[in-house]
Amino acid sequence: MDYTKFLDDEFDVKEWVNNAFSTNREQGVPKDQYATTLVMKLQMFIQEVNNVIEEASQQAIQNLPRVMREIEAVKQEASLLQDQMVVVKHDIQKVEHDTAQSMQTLLKLDAIKSRMTSAADALKEADNWTTLSADVEDVFESKDIEAITAKLSGMQQSLQMLVDTPDYGERCEHLEKLKNRLEAMLSPQLMAAFNAQSIEAAQMYTSIFKSINRLPQLYKFYNTSHKSTLLQHWKMVLETNSEETLVEWLNELYDHLLSTWHTQMKWCGQIFPDSLPVVCQLITDTLGGLDPSLSVCFNNFVQQKGDTLSTLIELKEISERFAKSIEKASENHLKDDLEHIKSMECLLVMIYSPYTVYLLKYRQYEEDCLNKDLETIKMDHVEVFETVQLLSQSVNQLFSCANKANERCLKLTNGCCFVALLKALKTYFSNYCKEFRRVLSNIREKCKSSPGSPEAEDWSNFQHSLRVIQTCGDLIMHVEEYDTEVISSVMNSVAHLHSMKELNNIFKLSTKKSPLHAQASLFLSNQDDVEALVSMVTLLEEGETPTLLTDTKDDMYKLSQEAHTFAFDVVFGQLKGYLTNLSTMEIWMSKSAGGALTSDLPTFSLSPQEYMTKIGQFLMTLPQHLEPFTMEDNPAVLVALKYGKLPYTDETSIPEHIADLWLESIARGTMHVLCEEILRIHELSSHGNKQLITDIDYLCNVLEDLGLQATDTLNNIVLLLKASSETFHDISENMPQRLSHAISNMRNIDH
Repeated sequence: MDYTKFLDDEFDVKEWVNNAFSTNREQGVPKDQYATTLVMKLQMFIQEVNNVIEEASQQAIQNLPRVMREIEAVKQEASLLQDQMVVVKHDIQKVEHDTAQSMQTLLKLDAIKSRMTSAADALKEADNWTTLSADVEDVFESKDIEAITAKLSGMQQSLQMLVDTPDYGERCEHLEKLKNRLEAMLSPQLMAAFNAQSIEAAQMYTSIFKSINRLPQLYKFYNTSHKSTLLQHWKMVLETNSEETLVEWLNELYDHLLSTWHTQMKWCGQIFPDSLPVVCQLITDTLGGLDPSLSVCFNNFVQQKGDTLSTLIELKEISERFAKSIEKASENHLKDDLEHIKSMECLLVMIYSPYTVYLLKYRQYEEDCLNKDLETIKMDHVEVFETVQLLSQSVNQLFSCANKANERCLKLTNGCCFVALLKALKTYFSNYCKEFRRVLSNIREKCKSSPGSPEAEDWSNFQHSLRVIQTCGDLIMHVEEYDTEVISSVMNSVAHLHSMKELNNIFKLSTKKSPLHAQASLFLSNQDDVEALVSMVTLLEEGETPTLLTDTKDDMYKLSQEAHTFAFDVVFGQLKGYLTNLSTMEIWMSKSAGGALTSDLPTFSLSPQEYMTKIGQFLMTLPQHLEPFTMEDNPAVLVALKYGKLPYTDETSIPEHIADLWLESIARGTMHVLCEEILRIHELSSHGNKQLITDIDYLCNVLEDLGLQATDTLNNIVLLLKASSETFHDISENMPQRLSHAISNMRNIDH
């Protein structure tokens, strides 16, 4: 039986019993008999545990007095040790006090000894300098390189001990002149050794120059020897491939330089203490000394091709391949050392230097390119329908060109010119919006002067205006999506460098700058441009809702507002025409209808006038003209409506059916113009008053059928028109004075 289960913290009695019966009970043994056996075993186990506990308890009780005695003994020993430590501390303090003066004396004596030793060494080295200087001319005349090197090395060592002597500067100058003589003596053999790639000779000369602290001069000899060969190769490339273009020349140059890099890193590794800075300097100086220079070749090639940005991107891809090849090749040699870092930085800056002069004008180049693209987007046509179609099609064309600009920025500048790109895009989108407004103005004029039946044309024009609204919504959706894409491009290309702490990539190496600064400095020669890029990245990282195209978005929001106003004017123009001469109609001053004595007839016997029935018919047919457009699943319309408020509406949220909002806007506009025209009526006869009430009631019934309510102003006018002379003043007390005064004047009711 497994008794270890009883030790588990989450022991379950039922589970243990079930397991015991299911696993341990032999077949054929009755359950009650097995249970009895199991209980007996548990009782025996309990008895055994009790015995163990009792035995352990008895043993603990017996050992307790001895433990107490040992604790007391330890306590006494600890007290004694504490007393002894106090005595030792007192003795130490006494020794320090008694020997302080002696220690000061010993320190002074040691300082005197050190100074005397230094003085003796200086005198010895001064004597050694004198001895070495005495026969230096004889050694030079012997032309024994080893003897000259030993002599100069000894003088150099002696000079280190004579720093504080009055003539130290003169001695340094004398020693430098001697080193120059040795260097001039060795220069022919040295150049021959480098030209012949002689490892033994180069190692010997490296040892000589190292012993006299002249390794930088040795590197210059090496640089001069190989640079002339590389420059000559460039001239040969141009002469033998004169019929080819800069693309082929550049590829051949970079291939040769990369091959030189590999061979010279291997050779220099056997000669110089640190080969990477030496070879980097060689490649850097070669690129800077090309004749004709890469800048001149770039300028000629760009002028020949015409398309500046595309040409630069083609060349930059070649340069970038070379830079990455150098980066890959240097991984095994690169150290986290200032000299290594600066050498690689200088080389990379030199590789990309032909592009920096162009990137200073990147914004202008991009604006020119985008403007050319914009000129290819046709937006206007003689026919209104065709013009609306062109406007709709222009959206995809517009952002297709913008996406290409984004790609150009990434390919040419690795994202470092996004600040300039955003400025170019702002101009690009602004020019588009101006053109859009011009076309919209043309559509407005064509709608006003369109021939044919006014009513038929109005509905046709209204459908056109609704399509323009849809185009505005499409524009807004596209610009928001494009804004997100540009932000993503920035974050993926340069923003991640801003928060990097480890410099794992050569393109991000820098000593005092962040990787973002280092990357940007490869392409941007103007420090202000670098800081502007860093500021933009910082704002994007810290902003809760980052955006880059704020001005463009605002411009397109205004476009949506203007499109809604235009569409409203198109559909409302006819209604406004029905109400234009309302205040001057003769019926308001008429005493009867058609000469009949009808002044005493009730109001319900009158019929609404033609202008009002036309308005009612117009409003009743409006939903069926809106329905085909608003029934479509069209998010662009919703987006446009979100930023383009319709006149006479105060909706803070978009309703479920856009047609309802349009209907409300037009109805409210109708009621507003109607009220203003009513208030301009000069005189209102009793019959005219009843006729006006009839007209308004008809309109209210139409509105009610459409699910709309009359405005407070219109309701107040009706109340004032229906009020008798006796109740007018009581009713008008709670009315706006403008209404009450106007109605009382036209009805000739005293104030």
